[in-house]
Amino acid sequence: MHDAFLWNFLLYSLAINYGILVFWFIAFLVARDSIHRLHSKWFRLKPEQFDAIHYGLMGAYKLGIILFNAVPLLALWLVGRGVS
Repeated sequence: MHDAFLWNFLLYSLAINYGILVFWFIAFLVARDSIHRLHSKWFRLKPEQFDAIHYGLMGAYKLGIILFNAVPLLALWLVGRGVS
């Protein structure tokens, strides 16, 4: 696979995934009560549980972004610079 294609793919993937994470955070910050009301129709969740679930999932998603996008991008950058 061509390095430029892989570089662009990982860079766009990183940007899109961080955009999703920021959107999720802002939506949770602005409309937390509405989202909780909607989800509490289906599941019995206390507000503390709801917050903990979202906080944990945001952390897991961010870790996935770092592991699957940022680290390979950093490795490509280091290899491209000739750093060993």
